[in-house]
Amino acid sequence: MTWIDTHCHLDQPVLSKDIQKVIKLSKECNIEGIVVPSTCPSNIDEVIKICNRFDMCFFALGFHPFFAQNISEDDLKKLSFLLIEHDAIAVGEIGLDKFSGESQLNIQDEVFQAQLDLAEKHDLPIIVHARGMIDRATQLIRKRKIKGGIIHAFNGSFQQADQLIKLGFKLGFGGVISYERAKHIRSLAQNLPLESIVLETDSPDMKPAWVENECPNEPAQLEKISQVLCHLRGVDARELGGILKQNTIEALPKLSKLYT
Repeated sequence: MTWIDTHCHLDQPVLSKDIQKVIKLSKECNIEGIVVPSTCPSNIDEVIKICNRFDMCFFALGFHPFFAQNISEDDLKKLSFLLIEHDAIAVGEIGLDKFSGESQLNIQDEVFQAQLDLAEKHDLPIIVHARGMIDRATQLIRKRKIKGGIIHAFNGSFQQADQLIKLGFKLGFGGVISYERAKHIRSLAQNLPLESIVLETDSPDMKPAWVENECPNEPAQLEKISQVLCHLRGVDARELGGILKQNTIEALPKLSKLYT
């Protein structure tokens, strides 16, 4: 089976310094597609450059909540232009992060809403970071006609998951499911409707249990992560792969170009 990594930061120096090796190993491990979201104005050009270099890579463009305090109106105007000019597959990585400090939440909220408006304007799905802020993110999404997308690194409740699924979203799971102590995340991955799940690595972060501390995570690990999900769900790789592929295309329709 082949797999799609729905969230990977290939522009990070630990991966980009030997990008050809990372891509080669990904292909050897049956990774057929990699989604690379931008996080701030300064890395958009590099994200686009990498994805234009490798046919298996696709970019989303957006501003991560960690950088919200530095986002200007001009940055948002440029983002709106680039989303269309470069045919981004989604607006992302955008969202809210409770643990970045209370003083930042109002600014994050404003920047998130502005980017939701862009997604609605350009009829694009979104890739959302919502750490500790799922209810607020869901509330803001519900107010708009958003095309759906992916809630990255989902770790909310089953009730929160149900609300997001009803809004047309898929929920991203990665290397955390490989840790037996991560009981809640593993329970979500095991019991949520399989049609609501997509896989991601969040490379170079969110390392699976078998990756040593000094080593970066990378897209090639997705094949072993999928094996963990097969075990949790009691399904074989062929069945899982077919469903996840369909889920990913439903979340990010422009990825259908992988199969045309």
